[in-house]
Amino acid sequence: MFLSQQAKIWAIVPSAGSGQRMRQSVPKQYLELQGRSVIENTLATLLEEKRIIQVTVCVAEGDQFWDKLDCRNDSRVSCTLGGATRANSVLNGIQALPQKAKKNDWVLVHDAARPCLSKDMLESFIDQLVDDQVGGILALPSNDTVKFSIDSDSQDKIEKTLDRKRVWYAQTPQMFRYGLLKQALEVAIENGTEITDEAFAIEQMGHAPRLINGEIRNIKITQIDDLEMAGLLMTQSNDDEHK
Repeated sequence: MFLSQQAKIWAIVPSAGSGQRMRQSVPKQYLELQGRSVIENTLATLLEEKRIIQVTVCVAEGDQFWDKLDCRNDSRVSCTLGGATRANSVLNGIQALPQKAKKNDWVLVHDAARPCLSKDMLESFIDQLVDDQVGGILALPSNDTVKFSIDSDSQDKIEKTLDRKRVWYAQTPQMFRYGLLKQALEVAIENGTEITDEAFAIEQMGHAPRLINGEIRNIKITQIDDLEMAGLLMTQSNDDEHK
């Protein structure tokens, strides 16, 4: 399935985080994974999707690693400064898009530290949202019982148990209409709302983003053990492709 000529896809990869939880001297998106950096693996999947017009990477001020990567020379890759928060970075990426980007175009946001997204999953995700007026996210339905804690500064205690049939774990990519996402992020930042993902900003505008079933393998690298797991997943995927 193909998008209409009127609705282009512009990808944004926020990559301004320092990855402090990794306790490494190099930000996690630049750590080595399968012979190249994490972010290079991430971008490779996005660039395989020909419907993506451009990928804008939002880097931290003073970033010393991006300019050393070969992928920056790809004609479909551009770079802009990120911000103090994820919302600021994504909004900076949106504002850096060419003037030919239209209100009804799509903005697809994907974490720099999610290198295991499969080509097939990305293609299916876009196909399922192509006719939606708002957009949606990749997510996994919960298989676990989920507890909601009491709001307390002392010991953590359970307030209630949530219905796991209605609980989903958000992933990326997340894809929304250009005009709507830009407005949602601008309003959230102006109101001082802490935005943890793009869907939350859209929700604050009164919309209900779609939930598209994702993949377990689409992990986000936040701890050093995740890097090892990502390597194993990618090796398994390569082996399956050559069988």
